[in-house]
Amino acid sequence: MFGLLLLRGFFVFICTVVGFYVGGDNYVFGATVGFIIGLTVALFEAIARNVSLKGLSSAVFGVLLGLLLARIFNDALNFFLLPEDITNIIRLSITFIFVYLGLTLGIKGRSEFNVVIPYVKFKRQELKEEAVVVDTSSIIDGRVLDIVKAGFLEARFIVPRFILNELRTLADSTEHMKRQKGKKGIETLHSLKKEQHIEVIIHDEEVKGVTSVDEKIVRLAKNLDAKILTTDYNLNRIAQLQGVKVLNINDLGNALKPIFIAGERFALKLIKEGKEHNQGVGYLEDGTMVVVENSRWLIGKTVEVEVTSVLQSPSGRIIFTKLVS
Repeated sequence: MFGLLLLRGFFVFICTVVGFYVGGDNYVFGATVGFIIGLTVALFEAIARNVSLKGLSSAVFGVLLGLLLARIFNDALNFFLLPEDITNIIRLSITFIFVYLGLTLGIKGRSEFNVVIPYVKFKRQELKEEAVVVDTSSIIDGRVLDIVKAGFLEARFIVPRFILNELRTLADSTEHMKRQKGKKGIETLHSLKKEQHIEVIIHDEEVKGVTSVDEKIVRLAKNLDAKILTTDYNLNRIAQLQGVKVLNINDLGNALKPIFIAGERFALKLIKEGKEHNQGVGYLEDGTMVVVENSRWLIGKTVEVEVTSVLQSPSGRIIFTKLVS
């Protein structure tokens, strides 16, 4: 980020120097014009970084269409015997009006751009239009890599710099568990960058006005008109309250778990005691908790159980069963 600012400043400086020499005797005026031109180009470049190729192409097409329509209307003025001054004013006004209408309609209708010009599609750019801000929990979780490899998610992944700093801090931690999580998250990012269906972008711009990491992620997603990828329940709730769409990996995992109905039977190994009296608890292969009534004395054994009910909680799905007699 600092290097880019330095490059822009150097460009403005060069433009100012060129203007100084081109200005000749009026070197102050020349340097001022050069500075303004350089600054304008640098600002345009900074703004254009967030403009997609698809949006720019549709805007250019809109401008060209506006100029074409303006030319048709201006040619029609030749049939009217109007004074030349009035004709020039009308032509200039018509040109500005149609260029403005073409530009705005082109930007608003960029999703239908390939309909206006058949067979013209920007596949890579359509991919970039789907922006997803990822948080630390989703990167450390690692399942996002499997989801991408399976082809269920194609998007432009935006990794904020402060999230990358969090991962680096975890990877440098003296605590073994934190260090392992940080290393796993960094490895996940490296693996994601190699996938063809997505693009991983490090977002360097700081989110001002908030200090909480969750609030920064929500604010950034709103600014970029992006979704949030997370496994954090609290971040999920905060984002939804502020109208930001969330892709929760845990919700996806729960949706893909097998559905059991009352009366269905299966074998289960009991692992530990339940919270209530005389309960046993086991787990399915996907991690779903299964509570078995009156089975505490069978802990450590594999038993056949029958489903009595299923409870969907914010933390996951819990299946309640009874022993098959």
